[in-house]
Amino acid sequence: MIRFDRNELSGAFGDIGTDLPLLVGMILAAGLNAGSVLITYGLLQVATALVYGIPMPVQPLKAVATLVIAQKIAGPVVYGAGLAIGLVMLLLTLTGLLEWLANRIPRAVVRGIQFGLGLQLSLLALTSYVSSGGVTGFILAAAAFAVTVALMGNRRFPPALPVIGLGVVYATIAHYDPVALASSFGLSFPSFAVPAPGDIGTGLVLLALPQIPLSFGNSILATQRIAADYFPERHITVPRIGLTYSLMNIAAPFFGGVPVCHGSGGMAGHYAFGARTGGSVVIYGAMYIILGLCFGSGFTSLIRVFPLPVLGVILLFEGAALIRLLADMVPMKRHFGIAVLVGLLCVGLPYGYLVGLVIGTVLARVRNE
Repeated sequence: MIRFDRNELSGAFGDIGTDLPLLVGMILAAGLNAGSVLITYGLLQVATALVYGIPMPVQPLKAVATLVIAQKIAGPVVYGAGLAIGLVMLLLTLTGLLEWLANRIPRAVVRGIQFGLGLQLSLLALTSYVSSGGVTGFILAAAAFAVTVALMGNRRFPPALPVIGLGVVYATIAHYDPVALASSFGLSFPSFAVPAPGDIGTGLVLLALPQIPLSFGNSILATQRIAADYFPERHITVPRIGLTYSLMNIAAPFFGGVPVCHGSGGMAGHYAFGARTGGSVVIYGAMYIILGLCFGSGFTSLIRVFPLPVLGVILLFEGAALIRLLADMVPMKRHFGIAVLVGLLCVGLPYGYLVGLVIGTVLARVRNE
């Protein structure tokens, strides 16, 4: 049953440190319509929450976002890539190949993928976010960190609300400009478009192929594993996650939405900050819908005033929640070693998630023989 209470409200901000910078980066780099991106993204969050009933959030595809931001890939190609990814994942799901592959990936490898993603998120938080505001940023981050540690696990006073409040207060004091705020307001609605065949093909080669191994490892396998860890009574399967993943990406490009996925990091973040139902994801999605509808035209200017160090602390705890899942491998020394190796390969190598997936699976099979 979906709930709406202070814990769900707190959990709603558990993934914002990952999502928001990637969304802003893609909007700026690819020249996307901010209103369309935000509204579509918010609607997908709400739909996912209603389908699953647990904190199963939607996230931007990380490999796609990184390539779009680094190479400034044009918007039509981004939409084409989303449709290509959705069609490929739908084919894998309907043919049963996705489940067949999932049944052959050892649990230690999945834990290693989660460990690697947790390391990546934690390193990103420390190197790019926390350090971005100079001395003031470190002070803000230290205060947010102390509040989070003091309140982590507290169901009466969940931590994300005071942490986000700290960021809002700082942004208001340091950057409040009523003229700029007023100018950023204006109604926006999603724009409908059909991806061209050429953009679908280009998006498949440039963006979809690098993304699919990461999606299989983190968005499908690791997400199913963490759902089983946190909500075993729900019996959420790999094919079900693959189906909703594919349908989201098939629909989103037609409304100006970016390629998206489910993610173990997102669920870990929502759960760590208090969420236990899909209510947190509904709240999170509603925030993006309101931002897109009311501030789509001036969104990029408005969001830049929020202090990145505060987002970095949220991202750091999201990464820590994933790393902590490695604990059940510790008693099994062989499996623990494989999981750690897979995580380090994911972080340290190009296409590390694919390399880690293959090498970890081979090692696990050899050791079990």
